[in-house]
Amino acid sequence: MRKTILATALLFASAHALAQVDPNSPTVMSNFNYDYIEARIGISPTTYGAGFSKSIHPNAHVVARIDSEFDSDFDLATGFGFHAPVNNWADFTGEMLFRLQDRKHQGSADTGMELNLGVRQWLGPQFEVGGKGGYVSIDDNDDWFGSVFARFHSTELFSLGAEARFNDAYGDQVLFTARFNY
Repeated sequence: MRKTILATALLFASAHALAQVDPNSPTVMSNFNYDYIEARIGISPTTYGAGFSKSIHPNAHVVARIDSEFDSDFDLATGFGFHAPVNNWADFTGEMLFRLQDRKHQGSADTGMELNLGVRQWLGPQFEVGGKGGYVSIDDNDDWFGSVFARFHSTELFSLGAEARFNDAYGDQVLFTARFNY
């Protein structure tokens, strides 16, 4: 029941992102590029990951990501997200994701879902900060998680970042990222 309520609440919160709106209106413009490919390295524990996002609407995108310690394990998430401007420098974001995870090293993966809400904010012309919090339910485990990040955009197409994840698939972790916009 809790999963249904959370999914419905996120769907209602993002309904305006999927509505037909005049594309010239500033309300459908986002402050960030949601078309990117990302590579990341995590420390404590050491993980390697990749991510992908592609806009499918002025305020919606598809997303996929995978992380692994390369020890017969993986954490895969894929689904849909929305983004909407809060003001001229910030976006409100959210995602509904299918999760597939094999952390037990037994060869059988567990499935579940993730719902998250976040914000991205420009602090200057090249410096972005943000964070998100969410709920993940995999197998019989229900958990809350969060993350904060900072990203330096050296050009319009390339950025470097650092992210701290709390209570996520690999526990508390710091990651370094490289993002390529297209």
